[in-house]
Amino acid sequence: MSLPPLASGPEGPDALRPLLTTVLDALAAGLRARGGPLPAGGPQAVAARVRHAAGDLLPEHGDPHALTTLVQALAEGAADPADPLCAAHLHCPPLAVATAADLAVSALNPSLDSWDQAPAASELEALVTRTLAAHAGMADALVTTGGTEANQLALLLARETHGPTLRLVCGANAHHSLPRAAWFLGLPEPVIIPTPTGTLDPAALARTLATLPGGPLVVAATAGTTDAGLIDPLPAIAALTATHGARLHIDAAYGGGLLFSDRHRHLLTGLDTAHTVTLDLHKLGWQPVAAGLLAARDAHDLTALHHHADYLNADDDTEAGLPDLLGRSLRTTRRPDALKIAVTLKTLGRTGLGALVDQVCDRAQQLAALITAHPGFELHAPPTISTVLFRPAGAPDETVAETRRRLLTHGRAVLGRARLDGRLWLKATLLNPHTRPHDLATLLDLVEGNTPR
Repeated sequence: MSLPPLASGPEGPDALRPLLTTVLDALAAGLRARGGPLPAGGPQAVAARVRHAAGDLLPEHGDPHALTTLVQALAEGAADPADPLCAAHLHCPPLAVATAADLAVSALNPSLDSWDQAPAASELEALVTRTLAAHAGMADALVTTGGTEANQLALLLARETHGPTLRLVCGANAHHSLPRAAWFLGLPEPVIIPTPTGTLDPAALARTLATLPGGPLVVAATAGTTDAGLIDPLPAIAALTATHGARLHIDAAYGGGLLFSDRHRHLLTGLDTAHTVTLDLHKLGWQPVAAGLLAARDAHDLTALHHHADYLNADDDTEAGLPDLLGRSLRTTRRPDALKIAVTLKTLGRTGLGALVDQVCDRAQQLAALITAHPGFELHAPPTISTVLFRPAGAPDETVAETRRRLLTHGRAVLGRARLDGRLWLKATLLNPHTRPHDLATLLDLVEGNTPR
């Protein structure tokens, strides 16, 4: 029996080349079979098709057509963020150049455990993190799996700096990963401030900080809420935290991409006053998952993550000049996600990325205008970034929810949901720069046609 070929080494390129054609053909076949942004039929129908395609996943003898069969099944059953009618979540369509770079990572399979497993990748990661940290007004950054891990690391670094009695203060609009991280790290019960307007009110924060008993505090603000894409008043919050001696973390997983845009970066004024900032380029950065970062204003804060394992960062190796990578993450085995980010930054430049940001923000404004002009819809508020909340005018929440589920079941459109002002709203998160005005009109037509009467 001949051995299966490897993806790297002398034979790697020749082995991969025909397989890439197979994958691309299977992706195209799956797209044709799906015929829309989402597979039709709902969870049971999708599960049945996947089970049929997978068959026996560990047969006695291998199936040479498995790559075609399973890639096509995955594509046919995918929610495709590149489809203009797939607009539910902060889930972007990745750039082709970033995806191609990610292929190189998969083929070479470096692991950022230690320098001898990823010599060039470790240096490239250092360049990427310092570049993006500086762009956000920070000193250094760590690569994470996304906003959730970055928020967890932010609270961990705060705890290691200020002690285990550190208490989190945040708005009810904050991402769920923040109070969850406080629980995970064994911190005191967080103080959650109501946010009826969708953003953290500085006056409410001031009252809260004035009434809390003594002890270290970390205030978390949000630049781009998950439900409506709103941005907390960062300068006012920064001033309050400074007055009360509290640490400031800003979760800019969504809104951080505005830094690339000359037109919109002013919305992030005050970002550089934070002690730590969460960024996430698999949102407004068009990267394949994962591409998160945690940036720190004081690089010394990151030394809390230092860890020793003799087989990875022996003292004598470190003293001899081999870089120590264990302090760059809580993970050990770690793929170099920095390559796709580096390729994207260098290929598009700041202005190229900024143009993509401007494009999706413009589309959100256009969708809001279409909703405002339509007598059958109600707009929640003008969009801040690229999220638009709307609902069928006069409809009860049950109708709003049923409309969304009908679109999902039929595979016609993918919209999210958000509860604000005590009501349920449909959520369109526009992250596809290829979306055109006629796609927005089609989306509204589909919503109108699937609203129960």
